[in-house]
Amino acid sequence: MKSKLSKINAWLHLWLGIGSGIIVFIISITGCILVFEHEVKDLMNANLNVVAQHEDKLLPPSVIHQAVTRAIPGKEVHSMWYHGLEKTIAVSMNSDSTVFVNPYTAEIVAFKDHEDFFHEVDELHRNLMLGRKIGKPIVGWSTFIFFFLLISGLILWWPKRWNKSNRDKSFKIKWKAKFKRVNYDLHNVLGFYTLLIALLMAITGLVMSFSWFSRTVYWATGGEQKGGGRGRQAKMVVAPSTDPALVIADNIWYKVRNEIAKHNKNDVIVSIPEAPDELIYACTDMFSGFWRDLYFEPATLELSARSGKSLEDLSFPDQVRKLNYSLHVGASLGLTSKIIYFICSLVCASLPITGFYIWWGKKKKMKKKNNPSIQPVI
Repeated sequence: MKSKLSKINAWLHLWLGIGSGIIVFIISITGCILVFEHEVKDLMNANLNVVAQHEDKLLPPSVIHQAVTRAIPGKEVHSMWYHGLEKTIAVSMNSDSTVFVNPYTAEIVAFKDHEDFFHEVDELHRNLMLGRKIGKPIVGWSTFIFFFLLISGLILWWPKRWNKSNRDKSFKIKWKAKFKRVNYDLHNVLGFYTLLIALLMAITGLVMSFSWFSRTVYWATGGEQKGGGRGRQAKMVVAPSTDPALVIADNIWYKVRNEIAKHNKNDVIVSIPEAPDELIYACTDMFSGFWRDLYFEPATLELSARSGKSLEDLSFPDQVRKLNYSLHVGASLGLTSKIIYFICSLVCASLPITGFYIWWGKKKKMKKKNNPSIQPVI
């Protein structure tokens, strides 16, 4: 019975791996590139840095808004992202570009296209550039298959006997052996060493792909489901404001920085109100891949019940859910975790290739066995 189950596991590992190999390779190699997206952008866009001044010198949203609309008439400003004291402000508009503005002088520093190289890589990573309706389910189910392959691979890797010879085969790469053996070790040994991180990347990816999986993880970590899950929330009818939109934006900016933010108070996103009776969005406490969404009542500027809590005030299941993206991209421990994730993603990208070569080698061996060459007569 055990042998039969092992054969079924090996058969599933082989054919599911071959079937999903190309997609797993694409997801993994694009993940490698995206790990250091912000670091690469910082190097390539050094002109977006400014000389840091005292935080009291930062200009409020209204001044930035007026400077941008004066320089670029006919465009509507949606939001402004203050990136701290050493970075320009990213101004989002109804255009194909983001405008970057000096936070101390309101001078326009640069225009950057939304759809840059990393945007294209991200689209490939998330939905194979086939759109959310078609590409996202394909990526999601391929990730699910990869999750299964990691488990089945561990079963195949597990030594039958824990003697020295088997331990060496399971934990060491025999670099001096022939290429076929080295390839096998790269698949078998590196697959084991990266297993935990690969499982974490797969699970967090599935949380983002399927609402049912997200609910399952939330329940498994001790959370209680509240009707409706994470679905789109209906528009809330609130008391309208009589103040101008820019006055509201300034007041929210000051309030977030001075009363609400617990981390990186000068790293804030403020949106410009579009209607007097809609909740106004802002964002703060952005660090290590975590961010706190805020929604303000326009008439009173009090926080709405929809607003998120700071990380330390969340329950454990909600912390896990909120940190899902950070855990997926390796932002939790800064550069250290990013390097680890980069290496693991690279190994994950190699697994379909090394696995295919193992299968191809066995196929050629079986073909030779079934069709032996004619021996020369001596």
